[in-house]
Amino acid sequence: MEQRLPALPALGGDRGVRRDAGDLGRDGRWGSHRRHDRQHNRPGAPLCGRHKKGTQQTEALGRSRGGFTTKLHARCDAKGRPLGFVMTPGQAHDVQGFGPLFRMIADRVHALLADRGYDADAIRAEIAIAGTQAVIPAKKGRRTPALHDRRKYRLRNQIERLFNKLKNWRRVATRYDKSKSSYLGFVSLASASLWLPFVHET
Repeated sequence: MEQRLPALPALGGDRGVRRDAGDLGRDGRWGSHRRHDRQHNRPGAPLCGRHKKGTQQTEALGRSRGGFTTKLHARCDAKGRPLGFVMTPGQAHDVQGFGPLFRMIADRVHALLADRGYDADAIRAEIAIAGTQAVIPAKKGRRTPALHDRRKYRLRNQIERLFNKLKNWRRVATRYDKSKSSYLGFVSLASASLWLPFVHET
């Protein structure tokens, strides 16, 4: 029945089957030959291709040089303590994570340190409107060079140290969670552990 073979007819008087053996591989309804028992007349679309559109963008997944990846944008204070996180697909530029991170607690920021990837006129304008000092090196090909405080810029290594500590958690370094909320939840849990030594100061 699984191979859709027709039922055998009753035995004749000579105790032989009344149908030729050559007809056993023929479908009784359609009359077409089956070259393989798993071959279908109208194969449907694979189940893996049936997904909702926009799911990858919603879950912050995208294609980049490293493959199917996600990008985690972070912000920390002068002591390297995490303050906020934003997730974007892996191919997204770092500038896309600036706005949400900067507007979290923009009223308590005296100086914002960032690398050359954030050197854009729109970003500098938003920082100036908030009354914050922009400590961002200018790109080499910039037509109007912008100066920055090199002494303060040395503190930018705090964000690099933060990512180094977070990557000690294997679940943060390699995203195993399918949903964006699950991954950010564990990142927040790992960040809370970094705040424990400073609890008595707050």
